Amino acid sequence: MKKVILMLVFVGAMVHHIFAQYDPKALAILDAMSKKYKEIPGFKAKFSYSLMSDVTGVKETSEGEITVKGGKFILKLANQEIINNGTTVWTYVKESNEVNVSDYQPDENDITPTKIYTMYKKGYKYIFIEEKTEAGKTFETVDLIPEEKKNQIFKVRIEVNKKDKTVKSWKVFEKNGNRYLYSVKTFTPEPALQDNMFNFDKSKYKGVEIVDLR
Repeated sequence: MKKVILMLVFVGAMVHHIFAQYDPKALAILDAMSKKYKEIPGFKAKFSYSLMSDVTGVKETSEGEITVKGGKFILKLANQEIINNGTTVWTYVKESNEVNVSDYQPDENDITPTKIYTMYKKGYKYIFIEEKTEAGKTFETVDLIPEEKKNQIFKVRIEVNKKDKTVKSWKVFEKNGNRYLYSVKTFTPEPALQDNMFNFDKSKYKGVEIVDLR
């Protein structure tokens, strides 16, 4: 059964690669969304995060919070925090009260919290999927398909609020059957975020062990 599911996933990926294109309607939606976020100096958002797998039967859901300013961000999850100031990344694990420090080395294939709004501009085809209305709000759905067929990700589905151009959700589909869904619950512009808040402050983490991996 697992082999059958994996085969269906693979076939689905190939179909999307074959029919995906540079759809002008999808591009207009993505450009408007990207412009919206570029005009905001900074923001905070609360979201839900789900991992699902048809192959393993895994289904996990949790919540998080993110603060973003340009290429800098603070990502707070249930068991860890990730702080990125654009050059250094601090990953704090609550259970062990330990923080790992590393140089920020972005990968073109990574989908980071600051990249979701611009990733379509390089390495992806895009196609408009549908427009739908929920609770009086209209959302437009666009699929991004990696141009590089070796990419572990075969599709990213983004839902955009048609009225205010904000992202409602994005879902990452991997070839191994994993699905990662991020749904925005609240979004608040924060124009006065200070750069120094995107550095790890050990005084806020009593007894923390610092592991420098640089």
